Amino acid sequence: MKKKEILHKILAEKAISIVRLKQEKAVSQAVHHLVRGGIKVLEITSNTPNFDLEIRKARSNYSATLIGAGTITTKELAIKAIAAGAQFLVTPNTNETIVTEAKKADIPVVMGAFTPTEIANAVAFGADIVKLFPAANLGVSYYKSLRGPFDNVKFFVVGGIDQDTMQDWFEAGIDGVGIGSALVKSDIQTIEDLNTLEQNATRFVERLNKIRGFDKD
Repeated sequence: MKKKEILHKILAEKAISIVRLKQEKAVSQAVHHLVRGGIKVLEITSNTPNFDLEIRKARSNYSATLIGAGTITTKELAIKAIAAGAQFLVTPNTNETIVTEAKKADIPVVMGAFTPTEIANAVAFGADIVKLFPAANLGVSYYKSLRGPFDNVKFFVVGGIDQDTMQDWFEAGIDGVGIGSALVKSDIQTIEDLNTLEQNATRFVERLNKIRGFDKD
């Protein structure tokens, strides 16, 4: 899948599920239950043990799901993620070298930014989507203030977003959300945890589908 197709799918899905786990053994199972719950775009963060190996596994097992790498803060992590087969990169920070590596691999970058200067830099570096982070600390009103000078930028919000608050962001015009611990707890251990994860993923996708319908009205 080429970069244009990957980016189109991310923007069409309007959500990235963030997998950040303490134990590597739980990653494959968590991904499995997310996919069963209807999640079509997810990232495995670099501070998940052996994240690159887990990206390889997920790419092999779920060809219809986009598998990206998150918490990519350095060029070295970008190279490692790309070598593992990551289909997109997500950063918490604004770093031009990460975009450079992603361009070589022809994959999109969702780049973290907090201030107007960081947003402008992310756009200048060639980020495909700007990740407004941490979004809950900034609030919807902050995002609305940014739409004027950055009206052509695609924004996702990440950090403190959950199923109850995300509609406010979509009503404000956000292009998508990243859902982390509100969906995938970091300490998954039991089958009950996994079943709860799948149920939450199903509810999240159902709510997201309603929001997509709201956007079309």
